[in-house]
Formats: sequence, structure tokens, C-alpha cells
Amino acid sequence: MIRALWDNLASIFKNKLQIVALLILVFGIFARLLPHPANFAPIAAIALFAGTYLDRRYALWLPVIAMFVSDLFIGFYSWPIMVSVYACFMVSGLIGLWIRKRKNVVFVGFGTIASSVIFFLVTNFMVFLATPLYEKSFLGLTTCFYMAIPFFRNTLLGDLFYVTLFFGAYELVFYLVRKRKLQFVSKNPC
Repeated sequence: MIRALWDNLASIFKNKLQIVALLILVFGIFARLLPHPANFAPIAAIALFAGTYLDRRYALWLPVIAMFVSDLFIGFYSWPIMVSVYACFMVSGLIGLWIRKRKNVVFVGFGTIASSVIFFLVTNFMVFLATPLYEKSFLGLTTCFYMAIPFFRNTLLGDLFYVTLFFGAYELVFYLVRKRKLQFVSKNPC
């Protein structure tokens, strides 16, 4: 039954990677809509995964689509901050494209941490610039970044968790499929 459902989905899309893209897109949307700690969301992991494993265009647009659709329900906010958030996820997709050529645990870990740090620096600098929350001085800037540290912790933990989930699940499935093909070939020699 599951195989028939998979085959039906595969006939709708050009290839199975498009199904993977659709599934992680839907997952990303629902994960943002369900209650979760602030900034503990899969969007950066989706961008990194898409850049590493999927077609290049998915690296940039999959996280933006997930954000936009979920923002339709959550609500939009200050456009300068929103643009910086969306842009950071596109940068995460570019980091995923960089990881594609160097795919191993070290580079995936480095890319994940870099993505989290870039998100923290860019979005909080935009909060400093675009809101009246902080005095426009060096003290205001440092206060802004200091106040954002709990959000950074959640961002980093969420990114590490979801990257491990997505990359680990994909590599496990790929390993099992490859192993199954090898067993089939050894049982049915030409």
C-alpha cells in the first residue's frame, strides 16, 4: 500500500527528489505553525539540506516558500527584519551548495554553525537598525546582541537538531536502498 502511494506520488512529480522537496516543505510549514521554542525551527536545515541534496533552485526558494506560507498564518512583521530573515535562509541554501562538494560530518557541522551565526548577526543587526527598541549607539548594539543570546541558543540547537534529522534520515535511507540493491544483485547474478 505504501509502495503504491509512493508510485502515485512519483508519477505526479518528475522524480523522487521533488517528492522529498515537497515533504520537507510541508514539514517546515507545519513545524513553524505548531508550538515550539522561539527560533527552534527547521527552516535553515531545510535550506542546507536542499542546497546539499536537491536541485540548486530548491536551495534558495524552498526555505523562502516555507517561511512565506507559514507567515501567512502566523502574521507578517517589520519588512526590513523579514527581508533579513528570508535573506539569511537563502544564504543557508548557498552554504548547502558549498557543502554539496565537501559532504562529510565536519563540513555539515561547520555549515550548520555558520548558518546559525550568520542568522544571529544579520537579523539582530537589523532589529537594532529597524526598531526603536535599542538606542542607536554602540551600547544599544551590544545590548541588542546580548538580549538575543537566548534566541541564538535556540537557533543553534534547532539547526543542529533538524540538520541531523534531515541529513541523517536521507543518508540512512540512501544507505539502506544501496544495500538492498547490492543484495538483489548478489542473489540474482547475470
